[in-house]
Amino acid sequence: MSRVCSVCGKGRTSGNNVSHSNRKTKRAFNVNVQKVTYKADGKVETGYICARCLKSDKVERV
Repeated sequence: MSRVCSVCGKGRTSGNNVSHSNRKTKRAFNVNVQKVTYKADGKVETGYICARCLKSDKVERV
């Protein structure tokens, strides 16, 4: 299972490491997701939820 938020779909994004000499190499910005048991549509599910969705109470944690 990939590290993508089950609520908003937020996932990994890419960018560059930039050295002092301004050389650029690829890097990844990983999303802050937590494995959470939550209630959705009246049933209990387990999945990855990002920290923003947890803080804004978009899901009801069990």
